[in-house]
Amino acid sequence: MLLIDRSNEFRIFAQGIGYPINTNNWELIVLNFCLDFVDCFNVMSGENSLDHNQIHKCMTLIRQIARGKSNMTEMTHIENTAYLIAEDFKSIYKRME
Repeated sequence: MLLIDRSNEFRIFAQGIGYPINTNNWELIVLNFCLDFVDCFNVMSGENSLDHNQIHKCMTLIRQIARGKSNMTEMTHIENTAYLIAEDFKSIYKRME
C-alpha cells in the first residue's frame, strides 16, 4: 500500500542518497533508512536519551543524505521526504494492527 501511494517519494529518496533502484528489495532498504533517520531525529531533538553509538549512526545517515548536495534546500527536501515515508509507514502499520 505504501509502495503504491509513495512510489515517487521512494524513487526521489533513493536517487537523493545515491542508492540504485534496479536492485532487489531497494524499497525495503529505503524504508529502513527513512525509519532510522526519523529515529535519529527524535534522538537528536532530545525526545529520547542519547547513546554514543546512535549519535555516530545519526551522523552517518546525515552525511549520506548530504553527499552531493550543493545547498541546504536540497538536503532539507530529502530529509522531508524521508520523514513523510516513515510517518506514512507508521500510520499504515497502526491501522493494520
